[in-house]
Amino acid sequence: MGMPIEVDLRDETPSDIEPVFDWFREVDSVFSTYKAESQISRFNSGSLAEGDLDTPVRDVLRRCEELREVTDGYFDVRSLPLPLSLIDSSGQTITHGIDPSGYVKGWAVDRAADQLRGLGARNFLINAGGDLRVAGGALPQASWRVGIQHPLELDKTAAVVEANDLAVATSGEYIRGRHILNPHTARAPEGVLSVTVVGPDLGEADAYATAAFAMGDEGPRWTMSLDGYQAMTILAHELVLYTPGFPRAEE
Repeated sequence: MGMPIEVDLRDETPSDIEPVFDWFREVDSVFSTYKAESQISRFNSGSLAEGDLDTPVRDVLRRCEELREVTDGYFDVRSLPLPLSLIDSSGQTITHGIDPSGYVKGWAVDRAADQLRGLGARNFLINAGGDLRVAGGALPQASWRVGIQHPLELDKTAAVVEANDLAVATSGEYIRGRHILNPHTARAPEGVLSVTVVGPDLGEADAYATAAFAMGDEGPRWTMSLDGYQAMTILAHELVLYTPGFPRAEE
């Protein structure tokens, strides 16, 4: 999936979690935009029709479309308009199809968490490139304490989240630079350094964090309206804003 995935188990069982990593490999083989044989790549190239996609793929794309509507288009798996240099001689825009990875990563992690529970695990953390699902406690501690990396001072934390069953997703420019664009302008947003969204579903939390970041300094107002999710936004001048229920721990 183009990122390290870590599973931190605090139970004596299960002894074999290889099926969980097999699941991530399967997700990568189906949804990758870099592998020519994946269903997403074949769909984007036109060699696979929408009706021929596997049911989970269609379900993911349907949910991505619902999230596009919920976020007023700020979370959009469809291609953005490209620069003039990428418009062909007939005037047709060259597109890159769809890329649902902004939702798929969290979706896959949530299902991996279900697999771990089915194997008997009750206390664990799954970390997929900085987006996390925690369950139970970090035994012998009764809960998990998750540090949110500071967007400018990467060896420091901006806040600590304490929880027993929670999804934590952060969008920013820590590693990949200015890769999140405002779909309405095709430009990088201004005025925001990072957005962290927490809630019951990691796929949705990741989509909401991406959307709020794409909104720029208008994002904090929008996150106040999220049902069942809380957010922390760090603005460009390092002002930190929280929704009222954000589970910030005492450091």
